[in-house]
Amino acid sequence: MPKMFLDGKVALVTGASRGIGRTIALELAKSGAALAINYAASREGAENTVAAIAAMGGRACALRADVSGFQAARELVEECVAALGGVDILVNNAGITRDNLILRMKEEDWDAVVDTNLKGAFNCIRSAARYMVKNRWGRIINISSVAGLSGNAGQVNYSAAKAGLIGLTKAMAKELGSRNITVNAVAPGLIDTDMTGILTDKQREKISNSIALGRLGRPGDVAALVAFLAGDAAGYISGQVIAVDGGLVI
Repeated sequence: MPKMFLDGKVALVTGASRGIGRTIALELAKSGAALAINYAASREGAENTVAAIAAMGGRACALRADVSGFQAARELVEECVAALGGVDILVNNAGITRDNLILRMKEEDWDAVVDTNLKGAFNCIRSAARYMVKNRWGRIINISSVAGLSGNAGQVNYSAAKAGLIGLTKAMAKELGSRNITVNAVAPGLIDTDMTGILTDKQREKISNSIALGRLGRPGDVAALVAFLAGDAAGYISGQVIAVDGGLVI
């Protein structure tokens, strides 16, 4: 078999049991990386992702952890290293929504979203960076959102957390750059997943008309960029925020 550009690398993808996270994991596996598939609730989905990777001849394992907990995230990274031999690529994809207008938003809904979407990324970086610094090589890719760039009514918690990820990305790129570790953020727009499956045809048409390319994105559109950022070809790209939104936010 021809050598693939991520051969010998180990990637940890959080929230990888379904949707964009699953597609990212599969794309990294196709590129040669061994995968740690993190999940919080959907064990079946995570195991299905592992099986799909095994079917293509790759290595993968499913690891349960709620990354909003500092100790749980630390143990997740340690389990990844024990199972696969290291952690070279970290994709912070785990995220939740608890949408509401601010006058109706409960404190616990704010805390839950910020703890998972922003603190979860910090928790995982805090533990994974130790191994990357030692190896003097690493790729950290944070999955933000166009909501973190432009805001979104009814999503103040989600928008704030995703904007926070952008600040985290830029600060970590400056801290870790001297160790040959790149840190970048990917900001998806409206991506066609099970979360957008509730939209009516009329709603989808209205949304598509607001996008320059005239369609919703596909998980593969995001995964292709993540795989590129994870490789040596992107070795001089760091601290950047790249929108994958079809021209929604221009």
